Amino acid sequence: MEDEPKFAVVGGGSWATAIVKMLCENLEQVGWYMRSVYAIEHIKKQEHNPNYLSSVEFNVNQLRLSNDINEIVREADYIIFAIPSAFLKRELDNLTESLEHKVVFSAIKGIVPETSLIVGEHFHQTYNIPFSNIGVITGPCHAEEVALERLSYLTIACADEEKAKLMAKTLSSHYINAKTSDDIFGTEYAAMLKNIYAIAAGIAHGLGYGDNFQRVLLSNAIREMKKFIK
Repeated sequence: MEDEPKFAVVGGGSWATAIVKMLCENLEQVGWYMRSVYAIEHIKKQEHNPNYLSSVEFNVNQLRLSNDINEIVREADYIIFAIPSAFLKRELDNLTESLEHKVVFSAIKGIVPETSLIVGEHFHQTYNIPFSNIGVITGPCHAEEVALERLSYLTIACADEEKAKLMAKTLSSHYINAKTSDDIFGTEYAAMLKNIYAIAAGIAHGLGYGDNFQRVLLSNAIREMKKFIK
């Protein structure tokens, strides 16, 4: 029987903390990279992230914490990146370990500024990772509601259906429901575009427009999203 794959998270923010919490519901050990040595030592002693979702208590025996990204990548089979897209390249510049044969999942929304690519395409073009080893984790799912264990939903996309199913199973719990897709491009672009439409909806609300206009805005946004992705 093959060994169970090892999972790790790269990032120290609220979404990374929420994902580590989800993984800890199902795994005996989770690798966790964050830059802050202070945050790592605080978690080891106080069992919570001092900066984000501090209400979430961890069993530190489940965590393999390190501020060395190479150590975490070396020991993991599935790596979830959960850092702002603007800082992704800076973190990856410190990476000397090969990502070959690793399965990389992006929990990042947005474009990598240096390449103007969505995160999945960036990993494919920059690190020659096949799309069968690249996945996307999207919501709608707010980190603070994961901390409160409120019922939330995730979409897990990967061209390799079995890897998407494994990630979905590993993240699922009594408060997380995960469904799968084989469309990483549509999933990642849709997650990014919906934030733009949310801003537009906020502007319309601030201008005093009512429900009728918001419905028109939403209907047109959905059509535009479909057209853009196609």
